[in-house]
Amino acid sequence: MNEIHTIEGLAPEHTLVLFGATGDLARRKLYPALYHMHMRDMLPERFSIVGTARRALTDEAFVSEVRQALLTYGKLSEQDLTDFPDFAKRLRYQAVHADRKDDYAALHELVRELERDGRTPNRLFYLAMAPEFFGDVALSIAACGLSQSPGFCRLIIEKPFGRDFETAQALNEQLRQAFAEEDIYRIDHYLGKEMVQNIEVIRFANSMFEPLWNNRSIANVQITSSETVGVEDRASYYEGAGALRDMVQNHMLQMVMMIAMEPPSRLKTEAIRDEKVKVLRSLRRYGPHDVKENVVRGQYTAGAEGEKGQGLPGYRQEHGVNAASQTETFVAARLFIDNFRWAGVPFYLRTGKRMALKSTEIVIQFRDMPRDLYFNRDGQLGPNLLVIRVNPAEGMYMQLNAKKPGTEGSVVPIAMEFSQDADNAPEAYERLLYDAMRGDSTFFTRWDEVSLAWKFVDPIAEAFREGDAPLETYEAGTWGPDSANALVEKDGYRWWPVYGKDTSSVEDELLRQQARTLEVTP
Repeated sequence: MNEIHTIEGLAPEHTLVLFGATGDLARRKLYPALYHMHMRDMLPERFSIVGTARRALTDEAFVSEVRQALLTYGKLSEQDLTDFPDFAKRLRYQAVHADRKDDYAALHELVRELERDGRTPNRLFYLAMAPEFFGDVALSIAACGLSQSPGFCRLIIEKPFGRDFETAQALNEQLRQAFAEEDIYRIDHYLGKEMVQNIEVIRFANSMFEPLWNNRSIANVQITSSETVGVEDRASYYEGAGALRDMVQNHMLQMVMMIAMEPPSRLKTEAIRDEKVKVLRSLRRYGPHDVKENVVRGQYTAGAEGEKGQGLPGYRQEHGVNAASQTETFVAARLFIDNFRWAGVPFYLRTGKRMALKSTEIVIQFRDMPRDLYFNRDGQLGPNLLVIRVNPAEGMYMQLNAKKPGTEGSVVPIAMEFSQDADNAPEAYERLLYDAMRGDSTFFTRWDEVSLAWKFVDPIAEAFREGDAPLETYEAGTWGPDSANALVEKDGYRWWPVYGKDTSSVEDELLRQQARTLEVTP
């Protein structure tokens, strides 16, 4: 088992074979991540990237496409590409059709040719392609001998990992015919985000939090992941997935696990993942009646954004979407983890498209001070909060109460803030690629995590299909259906506002919170 490590030093020499090399994910995320790793001196001298796709391309044409991707999606200028000629020497291309055995044989020969420079025959395969090809491609990699090597042979797979438990299990059985479980890296890019990984450090490296991290001190946990964009060019995928499968089954539950897990016995990969799995085992399963009481589903209609009120189409007016679609673009849910630490503490999740702000944020709300005592005689004293900002700003702050300067006893919320320098921090894909190269699977998803997540989500999806949770609507550019607010308010809480690009500072947000609090009659 691998020790937890930081991003530093060289990855071991190997060959990265990238399936789907001309696709959107490779151009937007993977090539920028790999080039940044090259610039940071994280890649070994003997390292190659072999791109594969159905299109017939020369090596030179492939290099040109990668360069254009860096300029278009990598936030890089021409001046930033002064080192690109050295990076280009690492790039090779081989056309491969998923169902042609001869193409895999040619790919195998190219990989062996690259390994004749004396590098250790380590191989990393990345399937950045449509999920329906995952199983067949993995089996073809094994059938042609590509996955048989004296060095390591690892497989990285993107989500979605199946559409439900049954399809996920069938896919996993195919993968296990070609690769061992410890060599399968199921990627969830949320686990590569700096502040998601920082949750472990915040919890387990600070003695002040552990005595408070339980149902005696915490009132509720709120996790928001909101997007301002619609489905864009993903309608064909999104129509079959919806927000429940696209976000809740993976990203949102991963953040729940990170917050709720017990301290691992050792800082070892499997010890950490064992504790995450225990959270899913303790997650209360919902039947049809429970779904109606604890889950809200919504779909955005036409709306407006910005001060000028720019018009936004409804989901059913998006290109490629069924005009009578019942697909949810928003989910809010109240979860309960039935173990000794968290019994009775609601975990509120909300995620959706075409919302008011783009933001991913975790709010830990601590229990209120007793009313009618000391500074809380009017019941207006706000609770303490620990807020972890994952995106777009990275950082955290603690909301405390303090005396307002110049007054005798007026109490106002203040923030102790830490802001991460996101410009210099590695991107999520950069961090996860490096981990896979080094053989650290801590922030990748293990099969039992995937299976338990589907077993929790499948009954909710069935309730959606059966109409047990009605499909509500919300205007594009808002925070979702009104019932999402009612879900929290019936427990005596409210959604805390999140930090986005349009939020000038934490202090301004606290002032707005204070103003809203004073408007509420206790």
